[in-house]
Amino acid sequence: MAKRKSSIDIIRLHNAVFYAYHGVLSDEQTLGGKFEVDVDLHCDLSKGAKSDSLKQTVDYERVYDCIKGLVLGKKYFLIEALANTIADGLLKNFKLVKRVVVRVRKPSAPVKGVIDHVEVEIGRGR
Repeated sequence: MAKRKSSIDIIRLHNAVFYAYHGVLSDEQTLGGKFEVDVDLHCDLSKGAKSDSLKQTVDYERVYDCIKGLVLGKKYFLIEALANTIADGLLKNFKLVKRVVVRVRKPSAPVKGVIDHVEVEIGRGR
């Protein structure tokens, strides 16, 4: 019998918003600001889709709680470092996830000019 290929599906969490204290400038570290996070979790969701059981998929409430703990748990100078920490934490805590893409946005980035936000995107896999 031929072996079935595994599926690659995606669970996305968009625009999780946190007030945190990341940045290079001292005002950013003391006054804080808003940070927005998106994650794409690449995994095989076929078992959960067939069984309709939360135990056989990735619980996105737990994913949100993990992201929240990582965003609020430590101050970072760079959103690149924050995004990397989130990616590593999600891969460590959610074994079904094969690849993760993390986007961190900083709407109030201190730039001498007019921009909507600064965003970093990091992809990691196992």
